[in-house]
Amino acid sequence: MTRSRSTKAEKAWQLNAARGLLRRQVAPPEAVRRLSREFDLSERQAYRYLEQASQLDRAVQVPEATVPVTLKLPPRTVELLRKYARSSGLTIGAIVTAALNAFLRTLKRHG
Repeated sequence: MTRSRSTKAEKAWQLNAARGLLRRQVAPPEAVRRLSREFDLSERQAYRYLEQASQLDRAVQVPEATVPVTLKLPPRTVELLRKYARSSGLTIGAIVTAALNAFLRTLKRHG
């Protein structure tokens, strides 16, 4: 049976669980077994999560689920948005989310 790839949220949960085991000084072989069992991972993948978690200074933020939305925007706005996304390294979704959240906060203050 082929497993589907982990979502970003699942990866964050798995990294945070691995980090927690390392912080509690669980022996690596036992940590691998626990991660493998809890998240239905191969032992090899569990070991990779432990390796990645050992490099973390703090827990990974678990991303919020998203819902696809279709927007109709003027071509110039789309062009500027894509240009900013390329130069900033952010996704268009992240930029639009931040902009809308900032806009909605201003409405809350004035409403």
